Amino acid sequence: MKKQQICILGSTGSIGTQALDVVRQHRDRYEIYCLTAHRQVELLAQQAREFQPAAVVIADETRYEALKALLADAPDIKVYAGAAALEQIVTADPIDMVLAAMVGFAGLLPTINAIKARKKICLANKETLVVAGQLICDLARQHHVPILPVDSEHSAIFQSLVGDADASIEKILLTCSGGPFRHFTPGQLQHVTAADALKHPTWSMGDKITIDSATLMNKGFEVIEAKWLFGVEASQIEVLIHPQSIVHSGVQFVDGSVKVQLGVPDMRPPIQYAFSFPERLSLKGERLDLFAQQKLEFFKPDMQRFPCLGLAYEAIQRGGNMPCALNAANEVVNEAFRNNRCAFPDMARTIEATMAKTAFDALPSLEALLQTDAEARGIARGLLGATK
Repeated sequence: MKKQQICILGSTGSIGTQALDVVRQHRDRYEIYCLTAHRQVELLAQQAREFQPAAVVIADETRYEALKALLADAPDIKVYAGAAALEQIVTADPIDMVLAAMVGFAGLLPTINAIKARKKICLANKETLVVAGQLICDLARQHHVPILPVDSEHSAIFQSLVGDADASIEKILLTCSGGPFRHFTPGQLQHVTAADALKHPTWSMGDKITIDSATLMNKGFEVIEAKWLFGVEASQIEVLIHPQSIVHSGVQFVDGSVKVQLGVPDMRPPIQYAFSFPERLSLKGERLDLFAQQKLEFFKPDMQRFPCLGLAYEAIQRGGNMPCALNAANEVVNEAFRNNRCAFPDMARTIEATMAKTAFDALPSLEALLQTDAEARGIARGLLGATK
């Protein structure tokens, strides 16, 4: 069996490191062609020594010399740096699939280039579909490229649909834990800190996504992502707060039947399923013990307590470049909150005001989306500065 050559965009993050564990367990099937990271040169070099890829890319060009030095005794590993290198490496002929695990808007252009190069896309970078869902779906159809979801929720939906026609979907059931603040009052939310928000009750994720989970913006992004992945309207996507994080999501069909996928909170199974689909491979790890589950609870999300979820629905209903503006503003406020430059409730208020001030474009091109991203970031930064 010819080994599948994988490029991992974001190999030092939570998804990337767990993907490498999947590869460790299936070295007879998978081989790493390229690893990339933003700034973590030490971990990237360590991964490169273990997996011996053809190339590594560090996005932060100021870290290039440090990475070169760390890999000086590995001359067969090519070392590159910068955004342009990220966008180019995904087109290399030997690559069979690209795991898009970079965080944020930065993952958009490399993913577009990978699609144009006809690489199978294993998508963990939800911002790609949030920002440019129509464009990405059109490109994937044009180039006959499969996009396999890696997010646990979208993988669960995808698995629930295997064997059933998409046209039979009545409702998507999108679950989330509710984060650490689901019982907090508005007064309590005014005083929570980034350290509080980073204590996710069930999942271990990167800082940016963990903050997004605390505001429920992450779930809002997943609503938008689900619309594009599964060809449904936002009105057909119902968010359920499920604190136990055992039911990862599912589908309600037109006959009233419901199929859901269950498992322990572990990202490796959905990563592996994206790699191996339509096969299902063995994987070492914890197994779900249904006898140990005392209860499985489901609640409606409180849109007043967590307005970011409502803003995401508003963005997709308005369409055009509004999801792009939503994402850009969120990246700005998320970073500001992590750096103690705004309060928790200020994030939603700033995003809402940014969307109101950003020029609307009903049918944005890629260039227009890049302009929207820059415009919305500038507006959000200005608004945050005005609140000081």
